Amino acid sequence: MPARARRPLALAAAVATAAALGATALATVGATTAAAAETPLAGYELTWGIKQSYRTYVTGMAAGTFTPADGATQATGNGAFTFVDGTGTYDPEAHTLDLGFKGTLNIVSKAHGFDITLSDVKFDSATTELTADVTKTTAAGTTTTDDTPLATVTVTRDMKDMATKLTAEAADVLGSASYENAAGDPLTLVQKTTPTPTPPTTPPTTPAPTKTTTATPTPTPTATQTTTPSPTQTTGPSPSESSATKGEIVDGTLGWGVKESFRSYVVGSVAQGSITASGGATQATGNGVFTFVDGTGTYDTDADTLSAAFAGAVNFKGHETNGEYGLDLTLSDLKTELDGGSGELTADVDSLGAKSEDVVLAELKAASGQLTVQDGVIELDDVTATLTDAGAKAFGGFYTAGTELDPVDLAVAVDEDAQLPEDGGESATGGSGTSGGSGTSGTTGGTGTTGSTTGSITGGTSGSLASTGSDVPVGALGAASAVIVAAGAGVVVATRRRLTA
Repeated sequence: MPARARRPLALAAAVATAAALGATALATVGATTAAAAETPLAGYELTWGIKQSYRTYVTGMAAGTFTPADGATQATGNGAFTFVDGTGTYDPEAHTLDLGFKGTLNIVSKAHGFDITLSDVKFDSATTELTADVTKTTAAGTTTTDDTPLATVTVTRDMKDMATKLTAEAADVLGSASYENAAGDPLTLVQKTTPTPTPPTTPPTTPAPTKTTTATPTPTPTATQTTTPSPTQTTGPSPSESSATKGEIVDGTLGWGVKESFRSYVVGSVAQGSITASGGATQATGNGVFTFVDGTGTYDTDADTLSAAFAGAVNFKGHETNGEYGLDLTLSDLKTELDGGSGELTADVDSLGAKSEDVVLAELKAASGQLTVQDGVIELDDVTATLTDAGAKAFGGFYTAGTELDPVDLAVAVDEDAQLPEDGGESATGGSGTSGGSGTSGTTGGTGTTGSTTGSITGGTSGSLASTGSDVPVGALGAASAVIVAAGAGVVVATRRRLTA
């Protein structure tokens, strides 16, 4: 990251207020000094939850804690964090602000061996970066890295619920490579303390006299100002956003792995099965996620609604006996419906020859409810997917309702000339991905009632996620708990196979 001067930043700021202060500065200083003047800002708050699934992991599986201090707070219900007393400057020429905030956040898990403290949180709308000083305490000692970039922010005019994307540095801090480029929680800046206005000596429509003798005047906001121009987004997505607000989806892709532990189980030593993608769908190498293609449907960015259907199918087979399978599940005709960031994922489900159409497999929740067209594409990454009752039945009771599935990535083109982002993983076999075999996917466990433990479950050196499919750093998950998960799954399907036979 390029070196730059450290300036105090605040963790919650409202762009409109900052812009209003900037406008006041321009109205009260002469043309010869306006370019050099930066308006001081104070009283801001920044609210950001890092990532919901990470908070769930820390307080759940890791049995850890979040401890805000020095003015920082956390919302009830393991919610987002707020940093306070933000101060900094507003540049009236570039229409950008730079804020630093008070408050620290200590993240500790003795069970999984991490002790992390975030402090000196800063936000710079010019670089769209959110940074913090990161202190890590280990058995070897304590180290601090200043101004660590944690996320890039999609800056909006009202500075509320701004989309964030986690950085590679954030992935290192949080302990899982899967966090790199993943969608973080939305970020909001508001001004909580407004400076006391000084009554104007002239009507607000009369320009203030030019001050030519003052080298660095301090602007004073007026109580009668009615306009609140917003900062210009010179580095954000605005210049490339489409003017269209609703219409037809002309193409699109849906990336979804169903659930990592399920994929591992199917090709592992218990089910000894295979996974086959067809109809245009592909599977990433290494028993990875699936990509469904040829998206069609409609969108409305004013209403923040999207309805899309995708081509392709994926089949899971396992527990073969004399040419018959105890597990034979096909998902096809996947569809997504989103309204304000919430919605459903449906699919046609064929299980052992019995087909059900439009089964609601998962409830969806995007990090932000706002849909934005950029370069002719609407893109939503890391949409949370939670298994429904109907979805649990579709999987034969393999998982219970409420289980978090693999996240969903959506990219739909609304312009014929738009270029969809390339698939992050390579297809296993080109147009029709197939993976499988008897324990060929990193299998290290046994069979029978002990289940199987794959390389991705126990961690190894691959850096993949734990068998639960949640965003859990592999090294933090003990092998014993992983075996329990795999064994339980194996018993369920093995029992189902016997009943079927």
